[in-house]
Amino acid sequence: MSKPDELLVDVAALVESGQSNQMSLTVVTSGAVITGRLAPEAVWRQRVSEVLTDSASLREFSAAFSAPAKGDDPPTHLHFHVARILQGTLGIPETGGMYRVAIEDVGAWTVGDFSYSDA
Repeated sequence: MSKPDELLVDVAALVESGQSNQMSLTVVTSGAVITGRLAPEAVWRQRVSEVLTDSASLREFSAAFSAPAKGDDPPTHLHFHVARILQGTLGIPETGGMYRVAIEDVGAWTVGDFSYSDA
């Protein structure tokens, strides 16, 4: 998208304001479909920092994520946790991952997350 979707920016702003951390969303960006729950950027950064700190080979990168999130500007990114990239009948990773997506790169979106079932 050349101009970010104002409604999607509003949804992200509500998540950032702490009014909700349970918002499920599915987006299409650069040909990928990502589905999961949105988290405030500070919470997302903290969790990524914790994961990196626990890794002997990646520990040095944790400081980049422990820096505070920027102030009161409108959100520019969506921060997914418990998220999957959908491919065919698979969600990768199966247990969910942490993804950061630029709002301006979202071509389509819908409220809710998708999962596949063999039933």
